[in-house]
Amino acid sequence: MAGGGFAVQGTARNYEGGVTTFVIITCFVAAFGGLIFGYDIGISGGVTSMDPFLMKFFPSVYRKETEEHHEDMYCKFESHLLQLFTSSLYFAALIASFFASTVTRVFGRKISMLFGGLVFLVGSILSGVAINVAMLIIGRLLLGVGVGFANQAVPVYLSEMAPANIRGALNIGFQMAITVGILAANLINYGTAKIEGGWGWRLSLALAAVPAIMISVGSLFLPDTPNSILERGHPEKAREMLKKIRGTNNVDEEFQDLIDATEAAKSVEHPWLNIMKPQYRPQLVICCLIPFFQQVTGINVIMFYAPVLFKTLGFGDDASLMSAVITGVVNMLATIVSIYSADKFGRRLLFLEGGIQMIISQILVGYMIGKSFGTDGVGKLSGGSANFVLFLLCVYVAAFAWSWGPLGWLVPSEICSLEIRSAGQAINVSVNMLFTFVIGQFFLTMLCHMKFGLFLFFACWVVVMTIFVYFFLPETRNVPIEEMNRVWKAHWFWSKYIPDDAVIGGPSSKQQIA
Repeated sequence: MAGGGFAVQGTARNYEGGVTTFVIITCFVAAFGGLIFGYDIGISGGVTSMDPFLMKFFPSVYRKETEEHHEDMYCKFESHLLQLFTSSLYFAALIASFFASTVTRVFGRKISMLFGGLVFLVGSILSGVAINVAMLIIGRLLLGVGVGFANQAVPVYLSEMAPANIRGALNIGFQMAITVGILAANLINYGTAKIEGGWGWRLSLALAAVPAIMISVGSLFLPDTPNSILERGHPEKAREMLKKIRGTNNVDEEFQDLIDATEAAKSVEHPWLNIMKPQYRPQLVICCLIPFFQQVTGINVIMFYAPVLFKTLGFGDDASLMSAVITGVVNMLATIVSIYSADKFGRRLLFLEGGIQMIISQILVGYMIGKSFGTDGVGKLSGGSANFVLFLLCVYVAAFAWSWGPLGWLVPSEICSLEIRSAGQAINVSVNMLFTFVIGQFFLTMLCHMKFGLFLFFACWVVVMTIFVYFFLPETRNVPIEEMNRVWKAHWFWSKYIPDDAVIGGPSSKQQIA
């Protein structure tokens, strides 16, 4: 029974209707929610590498960077307060995700997106006008609330609106928006760092208001999903919406499946307790481990601290910011590969290939840094070695961007049935934010103490998660969300948790393990 591979005969129903322009437009607008997340990921690392920003808020770090050239290169930027600037947002997002779960279920997905955008807007303004660390951190906390609500609502919205056969491509639009936000932030940092007077960092932080306005205004015009409308007790409106997004009047079969799923959901009074039941064990495990694994790939070492990391390795100010732009371009372009491939080749193949590519590149990066700086942090990368390290990091970022980046959001959002969907997505977001907070708060300290071995540490985790995918993650490509239990019932390990009556079509459905 090696691997998680399987074949399910007669599983996915081919509902009538196709891909409509209406669905494409609504999913495109909803994906704006990823811009606020991506912009913040990219902007924080850039401003923390700017000397005027460090001089104003973190003078001890600035003195260490500029005056103590003899110090261990691995420890130049170590500061718990500096790391708190980055990580506080993700702690707030972690807390907000639990409240967002209830709001998303009771009031609908678009309300969560609107609220998230408005709170993010307030946070961006406060960050841009901050005069002390306290204002800076409060602004970051508000940004985190916005991210928590957007990350809760947008992937679920996209999964529910999209037809099963292109659900991967449309859902990955969220990750695509994240990469666009990261690249935009890197480009803005590169430009604002050159502003005379040392106030460019204010512009970088304040421009987060632009994606906040985009998602806030866009959400006002978005329709709610048929699932959400039905969940809130409006069956006729839900049917009409389903007709509109599928482009056909014959939606009886799909609508009946939605009704069945909704009735099952209504019988559940406590989704948080329900998801702990054995029959939901696969979803619980996946919603916990996928976001955990996504963070221990080490990607946020690059996304949060790319300019800081490149300065640590001896790149100049301009070179470090430009190197962050280069990795941002690679990140965005590689995500396009995932949009094309996720529904064509499946989730598992991308997970496995991406994992192997990340393992190889991380080991080589660790080797190159160890060779140049050793364990005492004294040394310098030659021009050729620096370019090779940058190339390896781009290879690593590309692998993440077409595998664990988008699929880490897609898979948890599509595997949960309606009765546990809000709880499952809240778990996904909260676990993601928890370990994003941990990485953001402790990376510079870990780099100081683990030296080049930090990259080998992350490589070991990628080995573990790749093995997990091979054995325990089934393929969910082209399977309607309402029929996802068929996937678990067909899996060699998870099948023992799924009762026969939990599968649409009942025990007569023929399934077999490949």
